[in-house]
Amino acid sequence: MPVRLARRFRFSSSHLYRRPEWSEEENFRRFGKCANLPGHGHNYRLTVTVGGEVDPATGFVAELQGLDELVGREVLDRLDHHHLNDVIPEFAAGRQLPTSENLALWIADRLNRKLPAELRLISVLVAEDEDLAAEWLRD
Repeated sequence: MPVRLARRFRFSSSHLYRRPEWSEEENFRRFGKCANLPGHGHNYRLTVTVGGEVDPATGFVAELQGLDELVGREVLDRLDHHHLNDVIPEFAAGRQLPTSENLALWIADRLNRKLPAELRLISVLVAEDEDLAAEWLRD
């Protein structure tokens, strides 16, 4: 019987919502204060949920040290204390905006490619603050 395991992480990053091809007025109309240069930051909370069979020898679905190392290497080391528009090519000027939604997709893509075969990524929840979060869910 498969079991889900949720692990929470934290990181701090800044980002900017701005389309270079739009006027200042259009950027402000669409994104409000989130379009103000040079950007703004959040103390994000990331919840990664994986699923799989419980190992009868350890009682674990996933060994936390391995999961922590994977999320650290693939996600946190790349995002923590960085400006997302500057360090992630997908979020560079004129490309995708580093919204919580796009960030959840980016994280899910990275983790899906690196998780051990016995684990399945179930969800990635990215919370900017207490009032706003985006979640990627496996279909």
